[in-house]
Amino acid sequence: MEFQRAVQLTGDSDTYQISDRIREYTLIDLGFERTKRGNYRYLGSLDRQSPFKPFARLQITVNDDLTGFKMSTVSTNGLSNVNIFTQARRDEFVTQLHFILNEMVERGIFDKK
Repeated sequence: MEFQRAVQLTGDSDTYQISDRIREYTLIDLGFERTKRGNYRYLGSLDRQSPFKPFARLQITVNDDLTGFKMSTVSTNGLSNVNIFTQARRDEFVTQLHFILNEMVERGIFDKK
């Protein structure tokens, strides 16, 4: 998947765009880790019942020059995409997803469209 300026998860009504206010220190402060390629990667649990072995995780990768990103919801091991909007525990997962992303919007990583 290619880095994009704006991403909408399948099933979500919101689109998120990389903000012009994004800063490296804010990414690190919110739990992003630097990868071997110099990108910034976030992997957070969407499962409040089992945060250490979650059913689904939010995975975000921001490129090294902070101009594009990838975002998806993935399984526990991160190898397959999971559509949280079609799951039985949909409300719980979507609430947690929007909580995490709203914090990133408030901190200037993304702009919500």
